[in-house]
Amino acid sequence: MSGNNRTAGTESNASQAHDVSHRVAERAMEYGQGAAQHYVKEPARDLISLAKDYAKDHPDVAACWAFAFGIVVGWKMKP
Repeated sequence: MSGNNRTAGTESNASQAHDVSHRVAERAMEYGQGAAQHYVKEPARDLISLAKDYAKDHPDVAACWAFAFGIVVGWKMKP
């Protein structure tokens, strides 16, 4: 009978460990999504807005950079 109690206790501990690991994984996922929102999207949005503002202030320089970038990308993509 004591062997049966050990099996029940082990299953209970395994179930508790599974529940705890599931909660930890959910919290880690929530934290990761929040960090991605802040550390990836916000700086990218800031860089894009800075580039747009610069292009509005200096359209000739922005056009030269876009042309040069297009030539480099086109040159690298040719077969």
